[in-house]
Amino acid sequence: MNDDTATIPDTATPGEAGQQADAAATAAPKKRKRGKAAAKAATAAIEGRIGYTFSDPALLTTAFTHVSALKPATRHRADSYQRLEFLGDHVLGLIISDMLYRAYPRADEGELSKRLADLVRKESCADVAKSLGLLEDIKLGVVGAGASARLRKSVLGDICEAVIGAIYLDGGYAAASQFVERNWLERMRKPRRPLRDPKTVLQEWAQSKGLPTPVYREIERTGPHHDPQFRVAVDLPGLVPAEGVGGSKRAAEKVAASVMIEREGVAGGSNDS
Repeated sequence: MNDDTATIPDTATPGEAGQQADAAATAAPKKRKRGKAAAKAATAAIEGRIGYTFSDPALLTTAFTHVSALKPATRHRADSYQRLEFLGDHVLGLIISDMLYRAYPRADEGELSKRLADLVRKESCADVAKSLGLLEDIKLGVVGAGASARLRKSVLGDICEAVIGAIYLDGGYAAASQFVERNWLERMRKPRRPLRDPKTVLQEWAQSKGLPTPVYREIERTGPHHDPQFRVAVDLPGLVPAEGVGGSKRAAEKVAASVMIEREGVAGGSNDS
């Protein structure tokens, strides 16, 4: 026997449909509120790490936005971190120059320039950003996991400069200076690379003390003819000689000069990092 009973569609009544629409309309604002709350919390976390609270959080957002994260239809490089990076680069240079000028009153223009170049290079900026935990805050577009990691590391120094630019625009020179001093002062005191030839530094220091030119003397030569090792001592009147070893006389002399520089607390020639 055939069942000719008609199938009744499961449709909502007008009242039920209205309730569903109301529920959807209510959920959308809640979702937006949750998104805004999460963004606000993320901004607050970054501000806590960098030690500055923005009056205009949009500046901080832009400082972390890579051009790949912008919408393709309206993408414009000016909306990424790049303009802030440009500004921050020059603000950083001014602040570091000011710090160096005050910290080293006897340093000449050449030494100050070398110190400045070391402190504002991209690697130094990236180190600061890494120490502040900013790597994962960078906003990128859709890229592979491996590409994302490489891209984040490659732009880390740029992001640091963009943050400085954002702080400068939001809080002025004083705020930017406080950020730079907090994160560069120790680096300024302990340069990562030798800034000048240690023999030159030692000679200039000796002259400033009224001492004669340092005298270097070979103490020992060891090893085969094709791979010798030299041990050299440097002498200055009234000071205990310092010794150094190297693959050439000049290399050994530099080591000996560095040993004396460090021992006597001479600034400008040793690598303290």
